[in-house]
Amino acid sequence: MVIDETSAALPLRPWLGDPLRAALASQQAHAIWLNGPVGVGQFDLALALAQAWLCEAAGTRASPEAACGLCASCRLVRARSHPDLMVLVPEALRESLGWNSSDEEEGGGASEGSSKRKPSKDIRVEEVRRIVSFAQTTAARGRGKVVVLYPAERMNAISANALLKTLEEPPGELRFVLAGATTDALLPTIRSRCQSLSLGVPDTRVAADWLASQGVSQAEVLLAAAGGQPEEALAWSKEGLDARIWLALPGQLMRGEVGGLTAWPISRVVDVLFKVCHDAMRVAAGAEPTYFTGSEPRFHAAPVALARWYEELGRVARHAEHPWQAALTVEWLVQQARCALAAPAGPRRSIN
Repeated sequence: MVIDETSAALPLRPWLGDPLRAALASQQAHAIWLNGPVGVGQFDLALALAQAWLCEAAGTRASPEAACGLCASCRLVRARSHPDLMVLVPEALRESLGWNSSDEEEGGGASEGSSKRKPSKDIRVEEVRRIVSFAQTTAARGRGKVVVLYPAERMNAISANALLKTLEEPPGELRFVLAGATTDALLPTIRSRCQSLSLGVPDTRVAADWLASQGVSQAEVLLAAAGGQPEEALAWSKEGLDARIWLALPGQLMRGEVGGLTAWPISRVVDVLFKVCHDAMRVAAGAEPTYFTGSEPRFHAAPVALARWYEELGRVARHAEHPWQAALTVEWLVQQARCALAAPAGPRRSIN
């Protein structure tokens, strides 16, 4: 939704308004597990829920509604400085999520050595333990307290176990929003203490219109590339990936050309190769491609070769965070792709 200058309501993606109202109306537990595909807005929705719970105008309304955007509490949430809101995100995500306040380090002890290490992608146990101290203090503004954890699946077993007691028996008016994508990665003991709310991929037209409003050209192409996940598509666009580059990738791989792939993280390269392999399998089976709609090159690969390639990509994906020699690894992956896509098979089928 569009926020005017006088409003302190958090900006919300156009497809999240209905889920927000549904979550506020259906909330029955003190903890919510908000899950869905990556890139559909779980973090934004989690913050909007927290703002609505803390909104000081809520007591004047007969039914649960989104935050008023005008009261002091709403403005504090918007400014990332509400004393009754704790947001825990991995160090590696803080800057991209705009949650870089000094409060994140309180009690965590940002040591001299910590500034030299690579930012963690996990929610560490020391950070989770801060929730206990936060929970034991009285709410500063009298509307209860809220903890947001994102992505919740980034808690390891030690972190998750440190959270269990407080999650099971929260003191006072403490509420939780755990948001993320991978339900299976969250401990069953955590999931069982939360009310589950699921987000789906938004309507294609709504998502494409939003991407276009963000300056993304040929938004439908990047939206398909990202599996219908608009925030992922927007992130790719900001990193320089456009529709022309994306649609040229299958032909590039079939010629064995590395191109700009060496500038991407190995995990991104593997994800793209999975999508090429997936679409090549679909075309070989007589179906339409999913991720490369409108691409010019023709896939003409043997299903057996594609299956072997898919298995190999799965093996590489399990170690994608390994500190590979990136350039050599990408060259090797591209040659694998070229060999798999060049394996002859039956009558040709067009990708488009």
